[in-house]
Amino acid sequence: MTSPAPLTREALAAAVGTTVARSDWERVDQDRIDAFAQVSGDHQFIHTDPRRAAATPFGGTIAHGMLSLSVLVGMASRVLPPVAGQRAVVNYGFDRVRFIAPVRAGARVRGQFDLAQVTERGRGALMLRYAAQALVEGADRPALRADWLLLYQFET
Repeated sequence: MTSPAPLTREALAAAVGTTVARSDWERVDQDRIDAFAQVSGDHQFIHTDPRRAAATPFGGTIAHGMLSLSVLVGMASRVLPPVAGQRAVVNYGFDRVRFIAPVRAGARVRGQFDLAQVTERGRGALMLRYAAQALVEGADRPALRADWLLLYQFET
């Protein structure tokens, strides 16, 4: 995948209300779920024990919600276009995150990033609000939706 071309401030303003990026599909397999359990300390059986999880309504293990969010962050870093002249971009946080549907072990997910708002900040910075989704291949509903804020800083 090639890096996206930088957007000007004018192009950003014109892009509000549109999908600015979609990632490739990425598999969330049991090894990845187990590795996240090790890092996070969340070893709930619904994530790590395929035999016990098979007896639940999910019929098998599912990814941690926070793993799904983390995967979305990685996808964004690969597909969101930079802003022309940016010095740095900082994850400013989330105003809203909702885990809507499970990501079953072995499922493929992709990120979709709709630019919802661009706000001028002090010292020439820009705050971009993305309506982000983790889409599950073949599913009717996304795994998650999040209002994500990224702060872009520029040379002064």
